[in-house]
Amino acid sequence: MNVQKIVYWIATIGICGIMIFSAQMYFRNTEMVKGFFEHFHYPTYIVIPLAIAKVLGVAMLLWRGIPWLTEWAYAGIFFDVVLAAMAHHDAGDDITFTLVALVLLILSYFFGKEVRPMYG
Repeated sequence: MNVQKIVYWIATIGICGIMIFSAQMYFRNTEMVKGFFEHFHYPTYIVIPLAIAKVLGVAMLLWRGIPWLTEWAYAGIFFDVVLAAMAHHDAGDDITFTLVALVLLILSYFFGKEVRPMYG
Protein backbone atom coordinates (compact mmCIF):
# COMPACT_ATOMS: atom_id res chain seq x y z
CA MET A 1 0.00 0.00 0.00
CA ASN A 2 1.48 3.34 -0.96
CA VAL A 3 1.67 6.48 1.15
CA GLN A 4 -1.22 8.20 -0.65
CA LYS A 5 -3.58 5.34 0.16
CA ILE A 6 -2.49 5.30 3.79
CA VAL A 7 -2.99 9.06 4.17
CA TYR A 8 -6.34 8.88 2.37
CA TRP A 9 -7.72 6.07 4.49
CA ILE A 10 -6.47 7.49 7.80
CA ALA A 11 -7.96 10.91 6.95
CA THR A 12 -11.22 9.44 5.65
CA ILE A 13 -11.72 7.11 8.60
CA GLY A 14 -10.80 9.97 10.93
CA ILE A 15 -13.33 12.45 9.49
CA CYS A 16 -15.99 9.73 9.25
CA GLY A 17 -15.37 8.79 12.87
CA ILE A 18 -15.70 12.41 13.98
CA MET A 19 -18.95 12.83 12.02
CA ILE A 20 -20.44 9.55 13.31
CA PHE A 21 -19.45 10.41 16.89
CA SER A 22 -21.07 13.82 16.48
CA ALA A 23 -24.23 12.35 14.92
CA GLN A 24 -24.66 9.76 17.67
CA MET A 25 -24.34 12.54 20.26
CA TYR A 26 -27.09 14.45 18.44
CA PHE A 27 -29.33 11.36 18.49
CA ARG A 28 -28.57 10.11 22.02
CA ASN A 29 -28.19 13.41 23.89
CA THR A 30 -30.53 15.63 21.91
CA GLU A 31 -31.44 17.92 24.79
CA MET A 32 -27.80 18.55 25.67
CA VAL A 33 -26.94 19.29 22.04
CA LYS A 34 -29.94 21.62 21.80
CA GLY A 35 -28.47 23.48 24.76
CA PHE A 36 -25.19 23.86 22.89
CA PHE A 37 -27.05 25.09 19.82
CA GLU A 38 -28.90 27.66 21.93
CA HIS A 39 -25.57 28.76 23.41
CA PHE A 40 -24.26 29.27 19.85
CA HIS A 41 -27.49 31.04 18.83
CA TYR A 42 -28.34 28.32 16.31
CA PRO A 43 -31.90 27.04 15.84
CA THR A 44 -32.50 23.82 17.76
CA TYR A 45 -34.86 22.30 15.23
CA ILE A 46 -31.90 21.42 12.98
CA VAL A 47 -30.25 19.04 15.48
CA ILE A 48 -31.83 15.80 14.24
CA PRO A 49 -31.82 16.72 10.51
CA LEU A 50 -28.15 17.66 10.86
CA ALA A 51 -27.40 14.31 12.51
CA ILE A 52 -29.12 12.50 9.64
CA ALA A 53 -27.18 14.60 7.11
CA LYS A 54 -23.91 13.70 8.85
CA VAL A 55 -24.67 9.98 8.66
CA LEU A 56 -25.64 10.27 4.98
CA GLY A 57 -22.50 12.31 4.28
CA VAL A 58 -20.32 9.63 5.86
CA ALA A 59 -22.07 6.97 3.76
CA MET A 60 -21.29 8.94 0.58
CA LEU A 61 -17.65 9.49 1.54
CA LEU A 62 -17.18 5.77 2.00
CA TRP A 63 -19.27 4.60 -0.96
CA ARG A 64 -18.29 7.25 -3.56
CA GLY A 65 -20.74 5.70 -6.02
CA ILE A 66 -22.29 8.88 -7.44
CA PRO A 67 -19.62 11.50 -8.16
CA TRP A 68 -21.78 14.64 -7.86
CA LEU A 69 -23.34 13.39 -4.64
CA THR A 70 -19.92 12.61 -3.19
CA GLU A 71 -18.81 16.17 -4.00
CA TRP A 72 -21.91 17.51 -2.24
CA ALA A 73 -21.16 15.30 0.78
CA TYR A 74 -17.65 16.73 1.02
CA ALA A 75 -19.05 20.25 0.65
CA GLY A 76 -21.70 19.66 3.31
CA ILE A 77 -19.20 18.30 5.80
CA PHE A 78 -16.84 21.18 4.99
CA PHE A 79 -19.51 23.75 5.77
CA ASP A 80 -20.53 21.86 8.92
CA VAL A 81 -16.94 21.87 10.21
CA VAL A 82 -16.27 25.50 9.27
CA LEU A 83 -19.51 26.70 10.88
CA ALA A 84 -18.74 24.62 13.99
CA ALA A 85 -15.30 26.21 14.21
CA MET A 86 -16.78 29.69 13.87
CA ALA A 87 -19.46 28.98 16.49
CA HIS A 88 -16.94 27.58 18.95
CA HIS A 89 -14.58 30.48 18.35
CA ASP A 90 -17.36 33.05 18.85
CA ALA A 91 -18.35 31.30 22.10
CA GLY A 92 -14.76 31.42 23.33
CA ASP A 93 -14.31 27.65 23.10
CA ASP A 94 -11.24 25.80 21.87
CA ILE A 95 -11.35 25.12 18.12
CA THR A 96 -8.44 22.68 17.90
CA PHE A 97 -10.69 19.65 17.37
CA THR A 98 -12.61 21.34 14.56
CA LEU A 99 -9.35 22.36 12.88
CA VAL A 100 -8.17 18.75 13.04
CA ALA A 101 -11.46 17.70 11.44
CA LEU A 102 -10.96 20.30 8.70
CA VAL A 103 -7.43 19.05 7.96
CA LEU A 104 -8.66 15.43 7.83
CA LEU A 105 -11.48 16.42 5.48
CA ILE A 106 -9.15 18.28 3.12
CA LEU A 107 -6.67 15.39 3.10
CA SER A 108 -9.47 12.90 2.43
CA TYR A 109 -10.84 15.02 -0.41
CA PHE A 110 -7.61 15.64 -2.29
CA PHE A 111 -6.00 12.25 -1.73
CA GLY A 112 -9.32 10.59 -2.60
CA LYS A 113 -9.13 12.05 -6.10
CA GLU A 114 -5.87 10.11 -6.61
CA VAL A 115 -6.61 6.95 -4.64
CA ARG A 116 -10.31 6.41 -5.46
CA PRO A 117 -11.14 8.40 -8.62
CA MET A 118 -14.82 8.71 -9.40
CA TYR A 119 -16.23 8.04 -12.83
CA GLY A 120 -19.66 8.85 -14.02
